[in-house]
Amino acid sequence: MKLIDLHMNNFGKFHDCSICFEDGLNVIYGKNEAGKSTLHSFIRGMLFGMERQRGRAARTDQFSKYRPWDSKGNYEGRLRLESGGHIYRIERNFQNVREFSIIDETLGKELEPTKALMDKLLCGLSETAYNNTISIGQLKSATDSGMVSELRNYIANMNTTGNMALNITKASAFLKSQRKELERQMVPEAARTYTNLLGDIRNMEREISAPEYENHLTEYQKKQTEAKKNLDSLQKEKEELLQKIARGRQALESGKFTDETSIQRYEDYGKQTYEDYCMAKDLCDKKLQKAWAMISLLLGLLCFGCGALFFFFPIMLLDAFSQAFAYFPSIVFFVLSLIFVVWGNYQITKNKGYRKDMDYCKKLLQEIFSRHLGDDSVSSEAMNAFLGRMAEYKRLSRAVLASEDMVSKLTGRMDVLSTQQSCFRTEMEKQQRIQWELEKKLEHLANCKTQAEGLRDVLKENERISQELAAIDLAQETMTELSTSIRDSFGLYLNKEASDLIEGITGGIYSSISVDENLNLFMNTPTKLVPVDQVSSGTMDQVYLALRLAAAKLIQHEGEKMPLIFDDSFVLYDDERLKTALNWLTKAFSGQMIIFTCHRREQEILKACGVQFHLVRI
Repeated sequence: MKLIDLHMNNFGKFHDCSICFEDGLNVIYGKNEAGKSTLHSFIRGMLFGMERQRGRAARTDQFSKYRPWDSKGNYEGRLRLESGGHIYRIERNFQNVREFSIIDETLGKELEPTKALMDKLLCGLSETAYNNTISIGQLKSATDSGMVSELRNYIANMNTTGNMALNITKASAFLKSQRKELERQMVPEAARTYTNLLGDIRNMEREISAPEYENHLTEYQKKQTEAKKNLDSLQKEKEELLQKIARGRQALESGKFTDETSIQRYEDYGKQTYEDYCMAKDLCDKKLQKAWAMISLLLGLLCFGCGALFFFFPIMLLDAFSQAFAYFPSIVFFVLSLIFVVWGNYQITKNKGYRKDMDYCKKLLQEIFSRHLGDDSVSSEAMNAFLGRMAEYKRLSRAVLASEDMVSKLTGRMDVLSTQQSCFRTEMEKQQRIQWELEKKLEHLANCKTQAEGLRDVLKENERISQELAAIDLAQETMTELSTSIRDSFGLYLNKEASDLIEGITGGIYSSISVDENLNLFMNTPTKLVPVDQVSSGTMDQVYLALRLAAAKLIQHEGEKMPLIFDDSFVLYDDERLKTALNWLTKAFSGQMIIFTCHRREQEILKACGVQFHLVRI
């Protein structure tokens, strides 16, 4: 695969900028801040895309770093490349990741950008592999000891995983820190606490299922409601009876009665008065009695006259003895006259007494009839009406007594209902207290179940952590085993590939490299093994380059090869070392190479050596 050209509509500082590439060696020259790193990032972005980060990471990610300076243009571009005899055009809009298309210009049609197609175009390289193999920069560590550490990790990673991004030393430290963190997250007492909680839950469930916690509140509420309903009904009936009694008592009091006895006495009194009235009236109405009184008076007068006659007659006719004897008849007549007069007066006086009694009885009857009948007429009809009214009073009195008796019974029933209602209220309060206790127990049970559920999750988490700890231990053991066996597993490849590259890059100064079980890297010389930390920074940079090229060759073992891209990879090289490296590269690799540099010496050395190259100035 080789790059043909690219066009940046808007990318970083570039706007509407096109660059062409040719076969073989391409030198991209530009001063510092000319945009070499931007161009290099554009190529990587077109091949692999640029995913925008989130949160704070979005402020410093590649997407934000190369956002167009000219905000009016679209954040997009295109890249043309040749692969398998076809020319492809990749178009991307970095602002919208969905706007990504691949056009096969040879066939003249747009292809679906599938992973299989991208793997074909990228020669099976992932972005990580690309960054750690064919995209070659200078060794990043600033110190010699740092360079040695980076080389050691690079070798180990390439041997164990084929992924150059993994740092074995950091990975081991990370696993240790992860183990400490996982051990810190473990809850050792969770199992015991969970067992105790399960026991408490079983005890509480057994306790709340006891009969004493059975809910009878609704039953007692229903009974209390029914009792209250009955009590209200009886109260209403009682009030109606009391009103009836009050009206009856008022009616009796209006008749000046208190009970049936008083009515009976009054009735007897009325009857007796009426009988006296009738008797007196009958006596007053008898004419014979009046006649006898007149006859008695007349006889009295007659006898008196006879007595007077006999009294005066003997004085004129008889002598004294005879006169004394002759007074006897007159005395008899005077006595008879007196008797008749007294009897007559008696009869007259008696008749007057009857009249007086009749008037008195009539007056009393008039008062009685007027009060109870509204009419003072005295008659037998009035008397019958009076007796009927008294009978009504008696019935009223009996009704009042019956009502009072009913009120007494109702009061007794109401007292019973009130007592029942009080008992129901007490039971309801007891049930409410029991239900409150039950709710507390249920709440406690729910909390225990929640805690148990949480502890179950903790136990699962403990189990997961235990599995992760076992996995970490296994990973540590695996890395240890791989580290101890690295000479056997990687030495052959290192001697064949990396050593050949080292010899070419160093111009034969070093013919091979080797690594021991502790990942210590040595440079092989005819006389001894030189630890890599004893060579110069330039030599270590050459070793770094050789390892990356070896990794690139290993990963791309079949088919087309990706272009080699050198981004200021020769900064630490002196002129002689650079000349050796460039001559070797141009002879060892026939594919496309792109060198980004801020120096003119690469151009001068290539021209001096007669090496053809394509120069691009930016």
